Amino acid sequence: MNESGLDQADRIVTISVRDHWKLFLIEGIVLVILGCLAVAVPPIASLAVEIVIGWIFLVSGLVGLFTTYMMRSLPGFWWSLLSAILAILAGIVLLAWPLTGILSLTLVLIVFFVIEGVASIMYALDHRSGLTGRWGWMLASGIIDLILAAIIVAGLPGSAAWAIGIIVGVNMLLGGVSLIAIALHARPSETARTGSA
Repeated sequence: MNESGLDQADRIVTISVRDHWKLFLIEGIVLVILGCLAVAVPPIASLAVEIVIGWIFLVSGLVGLFTTYMMRSLPGFWWSLLSAILAILAGIVLLAWPLTGILSLTLVLIVFFVIEGVASIMYALDHRSGLTGRWGWMLASGIIDLILAAIIVAGLPGSAAWAIGIIVGVNMLLGGVSLIAIALHARPSETARTGSA
């Protein structure tokens, strides 16, 4: 594709993201709220933690699936879809088998963070041309997911006691903040809104 074709493709992506910036913002706010809830929940009983985290994964996955479907024409669709489906599946597993133990939940979280980290990095790389200056937030979120997974693995089995609420909360907070940053960067300026009126 020639230079003008690339510029035109970038412009189309940028316009599409601006058209859907509110969906990015909504998903980001939901993830920040759910992340705060996850950090606030102390791991008093493994059963309570598993049920709460299961619901958090399920709700965040459903919200992610909805927003991904609404933005299906944007780059990174498949990575975003994989992330949402993974969260839904993790939530279902934790809710269906709540007595599997805190160590099993920690192993599920490790797998989740590795796949979520890779998906976030690939999603960020798909968006880097259309969201210059802000795609780095999503990239950083994915890298931190991989680092968190490595920290949990290095501390097993002792890390199972503290990893659940704090790590999930930090993951959702970072993911939510990155989506909010992308949304606020992509929204049309006041000049553009009044000029098109």
